[in-house]
Formats: sequence, structure tokens, C-alpha cells
Amino acid sequence: MADAARTRRNAPPREEVLAAAMEMIAERGLEKLTMAALGREVGMSSGHLLYYFGSKDELLLRTLEWSESRLGAERGRLLTRTAPARERLDAYVALYVPDGHRDPHWTLWLEVWNRSLNAGEDARDRQAAIEGAWHRDLAALVAEGVSRGEFRPVDADRFAARLRALLDGFSIHVATGLRGTDREQVLAHVGEFISDALLTDA
Repeated sequence: MADAARTRRNAPPREEVLAAAMEMIAERGLEKLTMAALGREVGMSSGHLLYYFGSKDELLLRTLEWSESRLGAERGRLLTRTAPARERLDAYVALYVPDGHRDPHWTLWLEVWNRSLNAGEDARDRQAAIEGAWHRDLAALVAEGVSRGEFRPVDADRFAARLRALLDGFSIHVATGLRGTDREQVLAHVGEFISDALLTDA
């Protein structure tokens, strides 16, 4: 966690709080992330944190957006490499699927999804923006592979929607530690699906 701590020290105050929240989820689990505990971690009162964020729901969504911005930058680097479309698609899938049980980013995502049942329109729009970025990047990559003859002709937008649904279902199994489903098994299943659905016979 040395790199994460260094990032926090060099970050603006609000970003430092978000980085600290993500660290706490990674190290102690989401159930230990309270306003009081986070305040102690960053040297702020829980009242000050509420002034910044308004509610724990907003704190969690801001933390997710912060984590997603970092993942988005990594995703951009992976997808703009000079490499075959299939290789970059595999990299996208590997970035998407949780590292394992209680993966902090997916733990946070699941909590935000759960709280979205009672969320306002602004929060729902912000969640949709996160989902949309993953979808657009995937659809563009599939369309590129089709245009280059690496993938068989498919509707890239429809294929992206279906592949992400598959990834979400498997990822929930991995993040929640469902027995019989681990990351390597998921990557193998998804890789087989992609081969069957996209690869040309040539």
C-alpha cells in the first residue's frame, strides 16, 4: 500500500479522502468504512466529511467515480496499443473481471448498485455514465476488429451489450466468492465465448 499512501499525500484534500476510502475497502472491507473511521484515517471529523459529501451514499459514488477514472485511463492505454483486436479484447476482459473474492473495486460497485434502488436521478445518471464508458470502448473495439477482418461481421453495439452482461454475471460470482467460480475459470469461459462468437473461420 506504499504507492497508495504516496498518492494520497500528493493529492488534493478531496481526492485524498477518496483514495483513503478505497484503501480502507481494500484492507478492511466495506463494512469497516464509516464516516468516523474514514475521518480518523484522514484527520478530519465526520461532520467535515459530511460537509464535503453530504451523505455516505455520495461518498461511495464519488469513490467509485474516482476509482473508475483510474481504471478508465488504464483501459485507454490497453485499447490504444498496437496489437491485434483479439489481444486487446482479452486485455479488456482481464481488466473487467475482479481479481478475486472481495475485490475492492467490485465490492464498491456492488454496494453502489444496491443503494441505487433508492437513488435519485443524478446518481443514476452518473452510474450510467460509468457503464456507458465501458460499453462504448468495447463496442468500438469490436467494430474495429470487424472492419479489419479479424472478427466475423456482428452488430458491435449488440455484441458489446451481451458480452458485458456475461462479464457482469461472472464478475459478481467472483467478487462474492461463489464456490466453483474463480477468476481463471471465468477468463477461460469468456475466452471460449469470444472465440465462438467472433473469430472468423480463416
